[in-house]
Amino acid sequence: MKKILLLIAILISLSTPLLMAADPVSVTTSDSPSWHAHSLVAAIGNVLLFAAIGIAAAIIGYKIFDKCTPGDLHKEIIEHKNVAAAIVAAAVILGVSIIIAASMLG
Repeated sequence: MKKILLLIAILISLSTPLLMAADPVSVTTSDSPSWHAHSLVAAIGNVLLFAAIGIAAAIIGYKIFDKCTPGDLHKEIIEHKNVAAAIVAAAVILGVSIIIAASMLG
């Protein structure tokens, strides 16, 4: 859990300067700055950053769900080969991922 929180802290600290950097030309021509990438390298960087944040958030959402429910969901899936528990876990991860995607789209 500490590694996940450290990863999130690192990603946030790396993304803050990128998000605060504004193109002076776009600020002067319009009221709101454009967050779209202006090069292929910037677009790939944005994809990797959002993917890392999304995967970390999905894992954290699954772990929180596992802590809130009785029993150990991970143990049920791995050791007992419980298909129903695996379907529930997949639905939780999918639901969290849909919420994360919607929040990233704005």
